Amino acid sequence: MILVELRKMFRRPRTWATITVLNSLPVLVAVLLVLTDLAPRPGEGPPFLSAVLSNGALYPLAALAIVLPLFLPIAVAVVAGDSVAGEAQAGTLRYLLARPVGRTRLLVAKLVAVLAFVLVTVVVVAAVGYVVGTTMFDAQPVAGGTSVSGTSLTPDEISGRTLLAIGYVAVSMLGVAAFALFFSTLTDSPLGATMGALAVLVASSLLFTLDAASPIAPYLPTRYWLAFVDLFRDPILWRDITRGLALQGVYVGVLLVAAWANFTTKDVTS
Repeated sequence: MILVELRKMFRRPRTWATITVLNSLPVLVAVLLVLTDLAPRPGEGPPFLSAVLSNGALYPLAALAIVLPLFLPIAVAVVAGDSVAGEAQAGTLRYLLARPVGRTRLLVAKLVAVLAFVLVTVVVVAAVGYVVGTTMFDAQPVAGGTSVSGTSLTPDEISGRTLLAIGYVAVSMLGVAAFALFFSTLTDSPLGATMGALAVLVASSLLFTLDAASPIAPYLPTRYWLAFVDLFRDPILWRDITRGLALQGVYVGVLLVAAWANFTTKDVTS
């Protein structure tokens, strides 16, 4: 069942169209940087974007930072929101459950397919960012311009920390997928499930900017999304990274249990 869902996911043209469109923005930004030779000042704009003119090996991180606040969550929410609700809207969910396949097994297969999409998408964005960065910009590490703290990092250190950052962003997007999958079990509308997940994320982002919401800020799902920047400090600051991983773990665990409880007990009519 899992292999069926994986084949279904990655044989859909819209899956690869989504990934292609997602990568178009970082590529466009890189082209504009090359043409204008103007990057944001340090601390302004997406993280690492000010450093890529001198070190293109950092562009995978800039690419992730460019798509992370909006475009990457939308892509994940669309795919996860369609996982169950899409079958219900198409009228195929009841036929899937008519087979000797339990609801739990079907939900697990859907979940694995969504997780695979998240991982593949994040890796592709980083890979395209690396190719674009090393092709268009100087890929040699420059002393004083590599780490956020102003110290230089070796190519091996950059590679290792970049892999950790990719993993961290993927885990952050699992929280988005869990929200969308949960809403997908509540409705027969993929658009409704997607909009529900995005509404939560938009509300989280807005609340994070309000001083009145500071008591709940550490528990907002988007609070630690950009904490992967701390991997490039010298030394690495682990506090927000570990908090972000723990927070996403709680959200993913609670929402997946809720999705399972709802899906295994709901009356499927479509």
